Amino acid sequence: MTQEKNKQSNSEKKNDEELNGELKETNGKADDVKSNSLTEPLVTESEEENEILKLEAENKDLKDKFLRKVAEFENYKRRIENEQFNYFKYANESLIKDLLSILDDFERSLNYTNGESNKNNVLEGNKLIFDKFQKILTNYGVKKIEALNKQFDVHFHEALLQVPKDGVPSHTVIEEVEKGYLLKDKVIRHTKVIVSSDSDNEKSEGENEFNDETTNEISNERTKE
Repeated sequence: MTQEKNKQSNSEKKNDEELNGELKETNGKADDVKSNSLTEPLVTESEEENEILKLEAENKDLKDKFLRKVAEFENYKRRIENEQFNYFKYANESLIKDLLSILDDFERSLNYTNGESNKNNVLEGNKLIFDKFQKILTNYGVKKIEALNKQFDVHFHEALLQVPKDGVPSHTVIEEVEKGYLLKDKVIRHTKVIVSSDSDNEKSEGENEFNDETTNEISNERTKE
């Protein structure tokens, strides 16, 4: 009897142990499932943050490239506008330079005829044409360079000869051989002039000094133009 009770007790104890083991296994699986459900969203959120940071970096890089292109385009536009402005400003330069020879001929004709005692209709007609021609050139921005009795300036004058002249400071323009002209603010033809030197005794030395310096300056200026 006692043995049967012990067997029964042992059997019940075994069943309780098996039941407890199954419960622990079930609880362990539940904990694993719970743990996985908690960790998976954390990994996904980290990946999303990395993707956002990557997109923000790409957006910043594209924005910088866009701003540089805008700046380059603005510089290009200003350069083209300046080129177009200068083109239209001096568009008539070649034409006017050719017309200057006609202006010279008219002026020579008038100067030659002014010495005659009888002024006829031809002279008056030439003078009217000359005045009208000068007015047209003035309207286009052509202006004569004033050189006579002024200090020699390599930017506006071209020296052909240097001669002594009493009472006149050296390097002063004493004669205009060919008139020079400006188109707006640009010299399109330098005035060819004769310039005074210091004295007869210093003529040779003065001419050499003047010619050397002037030649270098004129050469440099013509190269820049």
